[in-house]
Amino acid sequence: MQEVFNSYLNYLKAECNASPYTLRNYRTDLLGTYKRGPGKGFFQFLKLQKIGDFRDVDKKVIRDYLGWLMEQGVEKVSMVRKLSAIRSFYRYLLAEGLLKTSPIPINASGRKGNRSSLSPKLDKKLPVFLTEQEIKHLLTMPDLSKPEGMRDRALIELLYASGLRVSEIWQLNLGNIDLQSREIRVIGKGSKERITLMGLPATEALQKYLARARLELLNKRLNPAIFLNKQGQRLSMRGMQKMLKHYAKVAGIQKDVHPHVLRHTFATHLLNGGADLRVVQELLGHADLSSTQIYTHVTKNQAKKVYMATHPLALEQGDK
Repeated sequence: MQEVFNSYLNYLKAECNASPYTLRNYRTDLLGTYKRGPGKGFFQFLKLQKIGDFRDVDKKVIRDYLGWLMEQGVEKVSMVRKLSAIRSFYRYLLAEGLLKTSPIPINASGRKGNRSSLSPKLDKKLPVFLTEQEIKHLLTMPDLSKPEGMRDRALIELLYASGLRVSEIWQLNLGNIDLQSREIRVIGKGSKERITLMGLPATEALQKYLARARLELLNKRLNPAIFLNKQGQRLSMRGMQKMLKHYAKVAGIQKDVHPHVLRHTFATHLLNGGADLRVVQELLGHADLSSTQIYTHVTKNQAKKVYMATHPLALEQGDK
């Protein structure tokens, strides 16, 4: 199975132009890892079940795997992602003629994202976002007297100003940003290229970081990455996540703050400000408008709160 899996990864990279981030996720979901407790990868489960050939996997094995994941405390969203990775792997096996049927439903078009009876039903949760006051407070946390502080300030500004995914920020190189036009060229999901924008505060923070702090972190090394760690290497996504959690804790923000929360905040604040849903969809790089529409629920809640707090006849006389 390892040989077939290696061929599959090569296919994703060469034929599907999958990003290193996507390849890492597929590798983790299928092969698994022991970094955080017992391995939860699909192949690790097959090994536990003494199944040594992917041809021996049937629908019951897939169901048993999902049940096993639930026993391990894996969240539904992670289970759906792992199921998607398995579906993609078996789609490859079918295309290569290594199998005649798949144990997991695959639609005729071969498009990703199709649901089946195997898929756990996800709980609908409104995205967590920060208030304008929380964002302003968070931005004051980095120590601008240090290169890392200037980097972190520029990174937070850019996350909030652009709505980029952490994987998109991670792969940014110097040639991807035009400070004069305030445009950023990124490669998003599905290897789709798009142009997104940034405001003046983010541009100024980036200019200051690039002019001085990045050169100090680089320390005469060569690296095209915009955001660097102390060793002059590309700052990892894990490093970005830890940095945000640290500053949020210091700022006293009682929310689980990670890069995607700033993406949610970007979208929510745009819609609250009157932006068109289609424009927000384009800036976020969503292929489907339904992915963007979840933010309208947030803005409706916000609109209701503002209405109830400000309209003179919003409350009944007895509620005053």
